[in-house]
Amino acid sequence: MLFSRLFTPTEPPRQLHGVRLVLAGIALAACNFVVLLDMTIANVAVPHIAGGLAVSISTGTWVITSYAVAEAICVPLTGWLSQRFGAMRCFVTSLIGFGIFSMLCGLSQTLPMLVVFRIGQGLFGGPIMPLTQTLLLRIFPKELHPKAMALWALTVVVAPIVGPIMGGWISDNWSWHWIFFINVPIIVVILFAIFTLLQAVETMRQKRPIDGVGLGLLIIWVGALQVMLDKGREEDWFASPFIIGCAVVSAVFFAFFVIWELTEDDPIVDIKVFRHAGFTTATLSLVLAFSTYFSSIVVIPQWLQTSLNYTATDAGLVMAFSGVLALAVTPFVPALMKRFDPRLLVFVGIGWIGVIALMRAFTWSAGATFWTFATPQLLQGAGVALFMVPLTTISLGSVLPRETASAAGIANFGRTLGGAIATAVVTTYWTNQARSDAAQMAGSLNGAPELMTKLQGRGFSTEQARGVLDQTVMQQATAVGTTHLFMVAFVLFVFAASAIWLAPRPPKNIKPAAGH
Repeated sequence: MLFSRLFTPTEPPRQLHGVRLVLAGIALAACNFVVLLDMTIANVAVPHIAGGLAVSISTGTWVITSYAVAEAICVPLTGWLSQRFGAMRCFVTSLIGFGIFSMLCGLSQTLPMLVVFRIGQGLFGGPIMPLTQTLLLRIFPKELHPKAMALWALTVVVAPIVGPIMGGWISDNWSWHWIFFINVPIIVVILFAIFTLLQAVETMRQKRPIDGVGLGLLIIWVGALQVMLDKGREEDWFASPFIIGCAVVSAVFFAFFVIWELTEDDPIVDIKVFRHAGFTTATLSLVLAFSTYFSSIVVIPQWLQTSLNYTATDAGLVMAFSGVLALAVTPFVPALMKRFDPRLLVFVGIGWIGVIALMRAFTWSAGATFWTFATPQLLQGAGVALFMVPLTTISLGSVLPRETASAAGIANFGRTLGGAIATAVVTTYWTNQARSDAAQMAGSLNGAPELMTKLQGRGFSTEQARGVLDQTVMQQATAVGTTHLFMVAFVLFVFAASAIWLAPRPPKNIKPAAGH
């Protein structure tokens, strides 16, 4: 009887009120929070995971990219899934699957096991974010929709604050396995709340045919791209026939995918939305800005832990500052959009993050203090708040109403896939740049014999003294390589900020989109 009431399509949906509405809203927002938390909580724990599974740090980033790409595949399918099976049925199934794969991730004993289970976690976690929005809008009365979206957006801002701190503390005090186990009891509580509070809100179902060919092409080209990204550094990239083969397969099947989806009557991904200049430009700007931003989220905690001997907890504290100003500024963005051109807000927001990248390049070093690292993280939060909501509004406001779901799915797909690509490329560039800088430093090192003599005078053997010297050089080289990385990031942010001016000016009465 309970399942019947929960999954029976109802139009119009039952709208809740009072305490029941508040509790249901919190439960749905908490689902989104858990999924977002699982992305940021793992970033800080990568060195612990790599050490526990006896793999390199760069290989350990597969834990991040595998989840991101699996999620990217599933996000654009959410619209089709919810129409075919019902939003509530898909939501509950996704939540249960996410919990099961979280448990399996925590039980993993090898990297291949963990990567496979992270893929499963991403496949089930992908639909949760857009479905929580759908269900929030169904249970909240229309006049309260802005508050519903504000509640949802709050989780987007808070998760990056809590994730690094929690991931660092758990890794330092328990073990990395618990960053996945911690999801299970939270999901059990959420499921209890969902089954208790949410009834008669299921969406109507349509017997839409599945675009099996399009889905297959999507999985093949994204999968080949993922393998190329994960194995590229290990195989010396395009010096390897295997990597070249993956690149060719990905490119060929991507071309087939585009052609098929453009000619299919009921495509699984409606890429025709790219005919709208505003959507195309805003998506380009979003992918560039977010990819560059996300890659820094991956690199910074790794550098702090592996080179500067920060604990995971301290690295998490540094990263957590990025959400503080974002949390403070976000409530003011809708009012700013009424007074200023949204394109200007996007330009200022992304440009500000670029300035912060330049600030890191000139102030960060191996001898920098905690607050030297934390201050740019704090300041960049304002830029994140300024560009995310207006950019999404420009993007979704440029398409037809019936195309909104497809456009939101494609934009999220590009954002997530761009983050995975950027992670692979940036970690490779970062490592290679550090080695190159170390070689240059070693060739022009001053006072090396004197330092060796001094260390040997303190009881170090010749090999030990040479090891200390090599470690010092590598530490400085990694710091220099990191600053070089942020110089490149500055250029990319400037390009992403400038690109938004190619979008048509949005109407003055445009409202913040519900898809951010």
